[in-house]
Amino acid sequence: MSTPKGVGRVVAFGRPPATPGENTAARIAREAVEAAELRAHQARPDVVALRVERVRAQVDRLCWAGIVLGLGFTMTNVQHFAAGDAPVWSLPWMAAWLLDPTVSLVLLAILRAEQVTARYRVRTGPWVRRAKWFTLAATYVMNTWASYAAGSVSGVVLHSVPPLVVFVAAEAVTDLRDKLTEAVSAAFEEADRSTPVAVHEHRPRTTVRSKHTRSRTTFAEYLASARAAWAPGTTVTPAWVREVTGCSRGLSSRLAATLGRQVERGELS
Repeated sequence: MSTPKGVGRVVAFGRPPATPGENTAARIAREAVEAAELRAHQARPDVVALRVERVRAQVDRLCWAGIVLGLGFTMTNVQHFAAGDAPVWSLPWMAAWLLDPTVSLVLLAILRAEQVTARYRVRTGPWVRRAKWFTLAATYVMNTWASYAAGSVSGVVLHSVPPLVVFVAAEAVTDLRDKLTEAVSAAFEEADRSTPVAVHEHRPRTTVRSKHTRSRTTFAEYLASARAAWAPGTTVTPAWVREVTGCSRGLSSRLAATLGRQVERGELS
């Protein structure tokens, strides 16, 4: 019994079978073209930005989980510190349970706000950092006071670890978000240097042109319009860039990232 043509052939996983009559050189050349096309798509700024956003989401979830668990661990010690010798289920004993959530909620609110400001690279005032450090310091002191008073070294170590982990995580997660934002901006800037600057988009026109005439506005022209519209105190966001330049939503992220870096370096002041 004859075997149908093509049946029984084994090919490498993930690699299409060679075309009949195709020699080795032609096959390698075809695979090189396909690999270059795939790499070009993977290196696109939007694809890189999407990957960074996924990493950012994972980092946020892990850090938030560690912070919430650490604050939950300190709740019992803070309640014991606040209740003192009050009888169990008495009013002072029950009210002592409110102390740790009060401090923790303020800290979580600050961290949640920093999550947004770090994403758009907006600097916060000094009172934000003071409030964060004060809540962390208050949590640490109330959590370890009994161990210090009793002279228990093991107790001090045990009750110092969760607050310190929360403190370090709160500081590190803000810096990590800022660096991940820089990674997205670097991807867009690298694309600007390696690809043509001509952008096939239409700018709003006030004059009537022929329907056969198409407007081609370059990235540099959009950036120049945004630079001209920028003023001290203006927060550079993609929405603001779209408003002042009329560019598309996808291009506004690149323009906002580039203009934001120029503002940070003081090139527009």
